Amino acid sequence: MKNILVPVGSSKNAVSHLQYAVDFAKAFGAKIYVVQIYNIYSKAGTMIKVDHILERESYEFLKSHVAQVDTKGVEIVVKSFKGKLVDTLELVCHSLDIDLIMIEPRTNSLREEVYLGKTSGKIIKQTNIPALIVPEGVSFKPIVYILVALKSAIIKKESALKPLIAIKDQFRSIVNLLLVQTPFYNEGDFEINPDLAKLITNITKTENATTFQGVLEHYKDNDPDMLCVVRRKRGFFSKLWEKNTILKKDFQSNTLPVLVLSGVK
Repeated sequence: MKNILVPVGSSKNAVSHLQYAVDFAKAFGAKIYVVQIYNIYSKAGTMIKVDHILERESYEFLKSHVAQVDTKGVEIVVKSFKGKLVDTLELVCHSLDIDLIMIEPRTNSLREEVYLGKTSGKIIKQTNIPALIVPEGVSFKPIVYILVALKSAIIKKESALKPLIAIKDQFRSIVNLLLVQTPFYNEGDFEINPDLAKLITNITKTENATTFQGVLEHYKDNDPDMLCVVRRKRGFFSKLWEKNTILKKDFQSNTLPVLVLSGVK
């Protein structure tokens, strides 16, 4: 894991979040790209000067933001981009060869009951980038136990597991697998991919209406330092993703980082 992207919004947790990213990146010897994406809707040619002003102000804001954390020798690059959030993030991650995007649950929401705000929810729902959701105010610590929750262990693209493999190798983590049999279960779903099997210490099987409900039932018993799920059409956040905003009452995890893998098929 060499390149980590940290989008910056206007949340009160932004400095704490960046410090977590720095501490995480230091463990891997990774570089951090701190970015801000802005957009203007205007008639052609009327906002050229405003673009330059916003770009300059965004860059200065990011520099002052980085100045508030202990960089611990981690290389940090600040960049601002104009464009639509999801499309621009996808392009940026591709051009910078990003391994992981690290996001806050609420980048700009003021509602205390919100777990994933509209912006962060949109990033998780609509991009195909491996992501780590870090709860507000959480300090970095070594990731010893990881709980992987899946409704299907079929993983056709080995590259999808790279973030999980990197974290396991770096921290010598113990990875436990929770297989959740839902009404959408298909024969062969619990045949574990060989690359995934190499990572797993223990396997638990359960029957629940959704992967999400299976996690709620079992994650406390596992007491993990990180939860790992995958982005699928009927995956962990399927019910929650009907809207971009996700409430804390729907996912009661204020201390558990969540790794979201992508491109499993």
